[in-house]
Amino acid sequence: MANYVYISKTGDAARNLAMDAWLLDNVRRGDRVLYFYVNAKAVIIGRHQNAWKECRLSAMERDGVQLVRRHTGGGAVYHDRGNLNFSFITSEKDYDIERQMRVITNAVRALGLEPELSGRNDVLIEGRKFSGNAYGLAKGNRSHHGTLLVNADLSVFGDYLNVSAAKMRAKGVESVRSRVCNLSEFKNDVTVDTMRELVISAFAAEFGKIHEYSFDETALSEIDARTMVMHSWEWVYGKTPEFDYTVDHRFSFGETQLHFKLKEGLIKTCRVYSDSLNTDLAPALERIFTGKRFSSADMIAALYEEDESITRSERDELTAYFEAYSPEKL
Repeated sequence: MANYVYISKTGDAARNLAMDAWLLDNVRRGDRVLYFYVNAKAVIIGRHQNAWKECRLSAMERDGVQLVRRHTGGGAVYHDRGNLNFSFITSEKDYDIERQMRVITNAVRALGLEPELSGRNDVLIEGRKFSGNAYGLAKGNRSHHGTLLVNADLSVFGDYLNVSAAKMRAKGVESVRSRVCNLSEFKNDVTVDTMRELVISAFAAEFGKIHEYSFDETALSEIDARTMVMHSWEWVYGKTPEFDYTVDHRFSFGETQLHFKLKEGLIKTCRVYSDSLNTDLAPALERIFTGKRFSSADMIAALYEEDESITRSERDELTAYFEAYSPEKL
């Protein structure tokens, strides 16, 4: 068996996750790969999550936070350059979660700290979580991927993620936030680079000699293709499960409600109620929005497909509304 390390050189979360998925599908039998990446500011949502529900999209757009939907399940998380991501990827036969977790805990012990495992997924210091772990399976290979909070900006987690009402009632916002910590709180000079080197050293000590992993041109081309898919609106928003959304706004032409039923990011049905004197407005909006993508560009373009039933002033007001309060900014 050969042991490999690969360190991604990009902060693009979509490409980093595309590379992670490619490795899971393609790692050779008998090889073990330890893959590292650091994302620029990004929110990563699970494969079956609703971006409009889980994320504060307006704040993310304002602050340049990337939205990425991963191929695997799980919840929404925030990443920045203070968060080190790692993946152990190998065949199912050679997968050993106890040894892999020992690599992580031994690396932290090298800082002079004493980590503890909590259940199957979390690693703690003094009862506070600094590492979460998840697991994947594809084509006879397994992956164990996780994060190490080194010096991430924990203060902004709540700016971009919506905590569910159930969690807020059960735990309270402060208790959810307070149980997460950075390693730098206990070792103030630790950096992401330092932590990565400690993990690599622990990996070599646990599994033996390591080599640098390399991708051939075919692999890079396939990763490019996967990255394009992960950047696409169809993947990020179009994979959203069914949900409903209502616009209720007073325009100069009247109080208007638009009820959208959405599936895979498309408006499957639209019902409009308005006290506008223009009796053609509501049926026209229902007609033009149905079947369109739930995005400001598509919805505004649809307004200009109707020449007779919607007046210019109505069109202008609706356009201004969807520019200011677009689905991308919810």
